[in-house]
Amino acid sequence: MTGADYKRIEGLAAWKGGEIANDPGWIHRFTAAEIGELDRAIRSGKESGKQLLDLTRDDFDLPLLRPVIRNWMDALNRGRGFVLVKGFPVFDYSTEDLSIAYWALGRYMGDPVPQNRAGDLLGHVRDTGEIATNPKVRLYKTTKRQDFHADGSDIVGLFCLRRAKSGGLSQIVSSISIYNEFLRRRPDLVPLLFEPLYWDRAGEYLPGERPYMKLPICYVANGHVRMFYIGWYIRDGQQHADVPRFTQAQLEMLDLIEEIANDPAFHLTMDFEPGDIQFLKNSSILHCRTAYEDFDEPDKKRHLLRLWLTAREFEDGDERLRQGFAKGEAA
Repeated sequence: MTGADYKRIEGLAAWKGGEIANDPGWIHRFTAAEIGELDRAIRSGKESGKQLLDLTRDDFDLPLLRPVIRNWMDALNRGRGFVLVKGFPVFDYSTEDLSIAYWALGRYMGDPVPQNRAGDLLGHVRDTGEIATNPKVRLYKTTKRQDFHADGSDIVGLFCLRRAKSGGLSQIVSSISIYNEFLRRRPDLVPLLFEPLYWDRAGEYLPGERPYMKLPICYVANGHVRMFYIGWYIRDGQQHADVPRFTQAQLEMLDLIEEIANDPAFHLTMDFEPGDIQFLKNSSILHCRTAYEDFDEPDKKRHLLRLWLTAREFEDGDERLRQGFAKGEAA
């Protein structure tokens, strides 16, 4: 991009949390009929005799939910970039049954992709007792706060089965609004958003690959500015001796991204309840999770199911990211 191309972006994706917090337009509540349809999908999935990951869209008949899901996809692709779905009766079903229902929805939205080098397609987000200060431990396995970031897919979905004893709030922010605020506050830093940086891979790399990758935070895909950001991966890249040291301007850029994202005027906070499903478009949304205190009893601990989905219809998808970890490229 040239200097003349750095222009403010208008549209639904350039939202601010303080302006839409009370707008019900980003919430869908399951109707009794839709719940009944997912109940039938659970039964058909089990009766198929297939393993969960072998179930395809054709294994689920969702005539009522199909147009609803289409509206969700439009909101993700051309709207604000996020949807919150509420009201599935999770306590009436086993984790296996809930996984089938969630998988059915996901298969109508896109293709599941691996969330780690182990190839997990349906992730379990919960505290596993890992040491949060270990740089090779991914923070979703701990109770520690995760600062604002994006995941490596077109869509990330989170399905809340059980909430924490306290904390664990979800916060999301428009990366388009962050970009616009850069233009307003620090236009001198905007070009740096489009220059490659070195990212640590947090142990998620194969033999023969480098332990870091090289990516810009922002780039243009089919005419759309998109942002991919994981601040601690970028900062941890500095541990590698052959990686160039940050300039002062780069440090100011990273700090400003997080300053804007953490401003309550910009981000939107959601208190996940059991039965809530959140879908986010990674190219235009950063998300955060606050620290939390969990229950001592294993069957009460916070537990979310996670999907990473590739949606080929998204115009600003990126082949380096949308395939998840299994096909991530070495820099």
